[in-house]
Amino acid sequence: MQIKDLIPWAHKDRAPEPKSGEQNPIATLQRDMNRLFEGFWNRVGDLDWPWGSGEARSDVVETKDAVEVSIELPGMEMKDIEVSVSDDMLTVKGEKKIERQEEKKGYYLSERSYGAIYRTIPLPPGVDGEKAEASFKDGVLTIRLPQTPEAQAKVKRIEVKGA
Repeated sequence: MQIKDLIPWAHKDRAPEPKSGEQNPIATLQRDMNRLFEGFWNRVGDLDWPWGSGEARSDVVETKDAVEVSIELPGMEMKDIEVSVSDDMLTVKGEKKIERQEEKKGYYLSERSYGAIYRTIPLPPGVDGEKAEASFKDGVLTIRLPQTPEAQAKVKRIEVKGA
């Protein structure tokens, strides 16, 4: 098979008919290229890029008296973070801007890194947003949302028995 056999318009009046059971070479080439790029992006997505992936790790834990949310925000400062609570949603916004310039004999280096996060987390019923507290330490934002006494009273433990 030659390259001209792969191009359908190369033979205007005599396009080669695929043999029975033979796959279209263009479709095979496209499938192989798709597989190549998918494998590349899967491997690249697992790398720890210096400018960040645009995602922030978060954990939501419900204890008997509160809901605690922890979000990793590396490279951000407290002044760049905004936290708000509505009836049943917690919203966290943040933006980091890192700029570095270095000038020495023979070269000039200028680097800029920007990243933003916007995360909304649905809250269970019975969370008291008025008494929410947030703290930020070592790149981790921790938000504690106490549950109302009514929500705590509705929790009923169920004993688990063996079969």
